[in-house]
Amino acid sequence: MSASGPAAGRTNIHATAVLAGDRGILITGPSGAGKSTLAIALIGRLRAGGRFARLVADDQLFVSGHGGRLVCHAPPAISGLVEVFGLGPRELASEPAAVIDLVGRLVPAGAVARMQEEASEVIADCRVPRIDLPAGDVISAAQMLISWLRLPPFSGN
Repeated sequence: MSASGPAAGRTNIHATAVLAGDRGILITGPSGAGKSTLAIALIGRLRAGGRFARLVADDQLFVSGHGGRLVCHAPPAISGLVEVFGLGPRELASEPAAVIDLVGRLVPAGAVARMQEEASEVIADCRVPRIDLPAGDVISAAQMLISWLRLPPFSGN
């Protein structure tokens, strides 16, 4: 791709991104860890509660830094598609880009600390807060993300 193409200045990473209200969440982890499943569950839970939630991109993202903020964009070839386990790619309402406020890193459940210390990760020269999420436990992982975002029931609203 040329330097003037749509991906100029961007890095392609293996991850899934969701926009939850005005907050961007980047979900990382190895293949098969449940990034897509977690994204679908999180979007469904937020929408069921009357909150805005959209997929940005599933499996591959273009990321770049802008003024110290991490921005991710959906590659055109997979924009609006999410992989449903056992069925393959399906269309899902999406946004073309998001500023990322949190990295949720899927790790083996036994590796998630009961009380996590503050952590961050540097992606595209941007430092972003990070929490570890239990791979294979969608309910707990979604609950952790909603709690971190301080959305109901964790907001006191």
